Amino acid sequence: MKILNYGSLNIDMVFTVPHIVRDGETLASSSLMKNAGGKGANQSAALGKAGCRVFHAGKIGKDGAFIVDLLRSYGVDTRFIRITDEPSGQAIIQLDDASQNAIILLPGENKRIGRNEIDETLAFFEAGDWLVLQNEINEIGYLIEQAHQIGMRICFNPAPFEAYVVGLPLSYVDLFVVNEIEGAMLSGSDFETDPELVLEKLNQDFPSSEIILTVGREGAFYACGTERRYQPIIDRPVVDTTGAGDTFLGYFLASRLRDLDAAASLEKATLASAFTVSRKGAMESIPYAREVFGGEA
Repeated sequence: MKILNYGSLNIDMVFTVPHIVRDGETLASSSLMKNAGGKGANQSAALGKAGCRVFHAGKIGKDGAFIVDLLRSYGVDTRFIRITDEPSGQAIIQLDDASQNAIILLPGENKRIGRNEIDETLAFFEAGDWLVLQNEINEIGYLIEQAHQIGMRICFNPAPFEAYVVGLPLSYVDLFVVNEIEGAMLSGSDFETDPELVLEKLNQDFPSSEIILTVGREGAFYACGTERRYQPIIDRPVVDTTGAGDTFLGYFLASRLRDLDAAASLEKATLASAFTVSRKGAMESIPYAREVFGGEA
């Protein structure tokens, strides 16, 4: 079974700051790191490190060619990444003393994907394969519709959330992965609404889909049909939270493809995320299959 991740590729500029900058404030950074990033690329790295047969598709400038090389080193097939002469997507990340982050995105080539490129890529895939999507590229609706016509299964992480997402053909999505803010916006709830109520509303709206609602240090909730699961966090010293959610998604899907049930998949995904937050960086901090699955890898 193949996984196609049609997703973002970003150059991450990580500024270490004492706290997230406030309105009107000028703040000195103690360090700067240039990393490979983008939710799409991070999720492909997680899937590759987890041992999946994953293909990444997307668009990037020549300034981001190092990201393509890094993905290949993690076992990701990059034949569907198009390298252009235009600027790559960029992310400016503030990382504070409490290891929390704030991110500003410049889409760059991520938002210049053409339907002809999508058609050429999807021609390689077939019914039963997976399509993984985030909300950092354009043509999300077209991708969902075309993949559904092929018979692919679809995993959607609608981050960063925008109002137009609710108008997408979401009934075709097989697996939603959302945090508390995305879940509230997708369900039409207030941010302060109890996460279990948000989960129930999403389950009512998408009764045939698997739904994962991650709630930071409160863990993760799962619903599909009448099944409900809850997974607390696995507590590790927090160094950098960048990429934790992307790691969770990659390892949950990888676990499901290993025929683990929802409860076991949540546990493996949570363990993988615990490794990630205990290390610096995004892709580099994601664990390998042997660390998460042990003798099963």
